[in-house]
Amino acid sequence: MSDTTKPTEVSGENSEAQETTQNLLDLGSAMTKTPYGNIYCLTIIGQIEGHTVANSNTKTTKYEHILPLLAKLEESDEAAGVLFLLNTVGGDVEAGLAIAELIASMTKPTVSIVLGGSHSIGIPLAVSAKRSFAVPSAAMTIHPVRVSGTVIAAPQTYSYFQRLQERIVAFVASNSRISAEKFEALMLKKEDMAADVGSVVYGEEAVELGLIDEVGGLKEGLQCLFRQIEEGKPAGK
Repeated sequence: MSDTTKPTEVSGENSEAQETTQNLLDLGSAMTKTPYGNIYCLTIIGQIEGHTVANSNTKTTKYEHILPLLAKLEESDEAAGVLFLLNTVGGDVEAGLAIAELIASMTKPTVSIVLGGSHSIGIPLAVSAKRSFAVPSAAMTIHPVRVSGTVIAAPQTYSYFQRLQERIVAFVASNSRISAEKFEALMLKKEDMAADVGSVVYGEEAVELGLIDEVGGLKEGLQCLFRQIEEGKPAGK
């Protein structure tokens, strides 16, 4: 008896839906069609994972996934703009700074929205988009650079920490309205945290300090992204 079973054909529409679902599962991302063009939504959540793999029980954003994706979005004609949704505890400093530098160098319209929190190295990520928003309840913890594991107590180690911290301060100051001096003062403040130095600021306070551009959520973020897309279109289109 011959086998009459044929492989199931997947239509283009079903294939696209499956790809979107897989992207949501793998990266927490999705492409959405709007009257202004396609908007790519990318979430940066949990811990920013760097060269060391995080515990399997930890939600992470992997820099080796995000960096090539951002490069692809920059070159893609499909995406008119990118919306970043942030709720991160921070993580690997150099990996987070690498992602932030890449976002800041994009020519595509970009908007970030801080939801829940964007702590530690999440702050450079929050300010890296062309326009940043934070919901009123969003929290942002600003503190000095930390490392885990064995540390060699030598002058070179402290010099490295200082230079790394200066890179972060300079990036935040150049991509927001806060001065380097004010940001560093918040980083070294002693009154806010029980067993540490640093500051915790919330949505409206972050805007008043010049760290975040506006208080707002999804509606405000999308409206801003649409404006950027319209302003970037050639005349007559």
